[in-house]
Amino acid sequence: MHSDNTPKPLSIEELKTFLKRHSMKITPQRVAVHNAMLALGHASADMVAEHITNEGTAKVTVASVYNILTTMADIGVYRHRMSANCKMYFDVNTFMHIHLYDTVSNTFRDIFDDELIETVTEKLRRRKFKGYNVEGFDIQILCHPSRRGRKQQY
Repeated sequence: MHSDNTPKPLSIEELKTFLKRHSMKITPQRVAVHNAMLALGHASADMVAEHITNEGTAKVTVASVYNILTTMADIGVYRHRMSANCKMYFDVNTFMHIHLYDTVSNTFRDIFDDELIETVTEKLRRRKFKGYNVEGFDIQILCHPSRRGRKQQY
């Protein structure tokens, strides 16, 4: 459903170059946050802080992790994702893709469907919204585990 040319999140070396380009210091905390995000994919600040603590790679607080995630999202390293439980999550994949959002566990799963994205893109190119210019779109499919899915999780 998706091409092998799907973009990838920034590697640690690419992150370091990106931070330098934005006149930001390469700190152990920023590197630890990015390593955690690479491992987790979609995560909240407390999830990232817990991952870093468990890995023992840096000393961080949830507040400092949140600030790092927010700053890095502002410069384009991550994307913000708001969950139904009003918790801010961050996505390491900044390229166009679809999210399957589990409303029970408040988790995100990436779905790669180039055909669906192209269909929506084409439709939006032809559609006008009076007084607005379309910047882009975000597809998030709300779901919950099926009985079969629940059995597979345990």
